[in-house]
Amino acid sequence: MCKRVVKLLLIPFLLFYAFPVSAVEKEERTWQDEMIYFLMVDRFHNGNPSNDFEDVNTKDPKAYHGGDLKGVMDKLDYIDEMGFTAIWLTPIFDNEEGGYHGYWINDFKKVDEHFGTMEEFQKLVDEAHKRDIKVILDFVVNHTGYQHPWLNDPEKKDWFHEQVDIANWENQQEIENGWLFGLPDLNQDNPETREYLLDVAKWWIEETDIDGYRLDTVRHVPKDFWEEFSKEVKSVKEDFFLIGEVWNNDPGYVASYGEAGIDSFVDYPFYEEASEIFSEPNRELGPLHDVWKRNLDYYENPYLLGTFIDNHDNVRFTRKAVQKDQHPGPRTKMALSYMYTAPGIPIVYYGTEIALDGGEDPDNRRLMNFQTDDELVKHIGKLAEIRKTLPALTRGDYELLYDEKGMSVYKRTYKDESVLVALNNTTESQNVSIPAEDLAENKELRGLLIGDVSKESGGEYEIILDREMTEVYEIKEKSGLNYGFISIFVLVPLFFGLFIYFANKKGKRLKNE
Repeated sequence: MCKRVVKLLLIPFLLFYAFPVSAVEKEERTWQDEMIYFLMVDRFHNGNPSNDFEDVNTKDPKAYHGGDLKGVMDKLDYIDEMGFTAIWLTPIFDNEEGGYHGYWINDFKKVDEHFGTMEEFQKLVDEAHKRDIKVILDFVVNHTGYQHPWLNDPEKKDWFHEQVDIANWENQQEIENGWLFGLPDLNQDNPETREYLLDVAKWWIEETDIDGYRLDTVRHVPKDFWEEFSKEVKSVKEDFFLIGEVWNNDPGYVASYGEAGIDSFVDYPFYEEASEIFSEPNRELGPLHDVWKRNLDYYENPYLLGTFIDNHDNVRFTRKAVQKDQHPGPRTKMALSYMYTAPGIPIVYYGTEIALDGGEDPDNRRLMNFQTDDELVKHIGKLAEIRKTLPALTRGDYELLYDEKGMSVYKRTYKDESVLVALNNTTESQNVSIPAEDLAENKELRGLLIGDVSKESGGEYEIILDREMTEVYEIKEKSGLNYGFISIFVLVPLFFGLFIYFANKKGKRLKNE
């Protein structure tokens, strides 16, 4: 009797597992699937006050503020909970006095004492990897600090170009050989200089197991150096990632450095348009769509481009919104929603998740504040979860279906998966109808951000969004009553009741015997 009852109890579970599972097959993770959190080490979090030396002064925007590697390590869970899969750190090399930002290098093989030790950095990378977070280190080969010891070494005179400022920014030779902002310009054509820079780049990978370099001032260094650099670092770690900074709005010019072996670039044309479009309402997405179309024409893999709305070299996005009399919270939400659902690798500058304000350098590098409202933090986490779940958002094509006065709808499609994104960048509620022929017939749109649902009716899908809201829709079969699933909740209690009944009956019989 007991065996028969057990079999009966198994029936609902067998029914449950017999239902089809609609899940996209998980593909191997690539760099275009990543989401990068970019932080300035000194301005992020002070985890070890013992390395706060006399020059640490949080009231001086050009002084060290106490952030360190231990502080980054302490906040890895914070970064992980927002869904970031990689972190990009400003240079951690030993800098000369005042080099809180890391770009005035004094010693390429030493960690700056304000930030900690090599052992702490190795532990940071290890702890990040335990959380499946990759580590990108900012790397500078164009110049040294103003007072680098090599400048006083007669044997290294040829390690630098002649001290000449860049006068003509259209002259590539001047761009590569001139002293940028008066910083001593390294001569990569000198075999000794070149060998040193290549060796130190490989040394950091071997010593710390980092996953990539963000390459500073790429266009100020000859392309033939980058060709060799790329080959050498990838000989140490095959999937090592190189993302370059080429501060130029000409995609053809930027893309030419991709031919030299650099995998990706921070997308400045995207930044210029996105930071303007989303810092105020009622702006159309057309210019950003044009940026994507140009990227398709110029880049071998435009999905690897890093998209951003602010960084350490530009006025904060929050400041741009405030200057236009806008509340930065909703504006930032709109911008991030687009970044996470449009092609490219989202790069979020520390503080964006709290709408940190800031003007020109160094005001755009304020100390991070972790004691603030977490609304944007939660929004980023939700966007990251959706982006990880839907391959169409990282690998799919991009089709703009509707774009009028700030209300926009676009579709991402990858293999048999389609995702629709509706973005209401206006000050009023919007109602848009999308023809079924542009999506799919007899389906429904299931919202993942705010839970909206729209079913096809009369050959159209109606989308209704409140002001300054975004919704990400999966395109699925129309939902109805799932009788199989409902049966589980009906049959399980029934069979459990039968089990109790027969067990009691058997117990009474044994007792009478």
